Formats: sequence, structure tokens, C-alpha cells
Amino acid sequence: MAFYITKLLITTILIVLISEIAKRSSLMGALLAAIPLVSILAMTWMYVDTNNSTTAVEFSNRIVWLIAPSMTLFIVFPLLIKKGLSFYPSMFISISLTILAYYSVIFILEKFGVEL
Repeated sequence: MAFYITKLLITTILIVLISEIAKRSSLMGALLAAIPLVSILAMTWMYVDTNNSTTAVEFSNRIVWLIAPSMTLFIVFPLLIKKGLSFYPSMFISISLTILAYYSVIFILEKFGVEL
């Protein structure tokens, strides 16, 4: 239980730290957010929990296929804001389209025999 709480605290602190840095410098915040910290933490926690790097490698390989559809959010969101849509509707639409992009990529990959 203590390890679970430690994982939560470290992960939470990193996210809050990045958002606070982004308030002062959007470039630094973006740089830190662009680093795949969540993936790094997830792979680290997987390894610490199992002492087996195989699950982290499988996880990493699957992430590679899902990078492209995740860009949907970062492309659509600013476009919607620039078109005059307010923040929350823009975020909702962007997230929805990103989810659709994930499902589309998974569907297409399965057709080519790539199983995620």
C-alpha cells in the first residue's frame, strides 16, 4: 500500500509541477509535457512491480503505433480555438476525434495482422 501511495504522489507531483512551469513558460511546459513522462513512469512502475522488462517492452512497442493518432488532439484543439470555439467544446471535440483516431488505427492495424 505504501508503494502504491508513493507511485501516486510521484506521478501527481510531476503533473502539477509541469502545469506550474507551463504557467510561467509555455515552451518549458510544452517541452516537459512532450517528454513521455507518463509512459516512462508506467514502464518504471511495471518493472518495479514485476522485476520483468518484457511487459515494459511490449507496452513501449504498442505506444509506437498509437503516437500518430494522439497527434489528433494537438492538431484539432488549436484549430478549433482559432476558429472561435471556446475551450471546453474544443477540448471535447478534440478528445472525441482523438478517441476515434485511436480506434481507427487499431482497426486498420488489425486488418494488416498487427495486434495491439
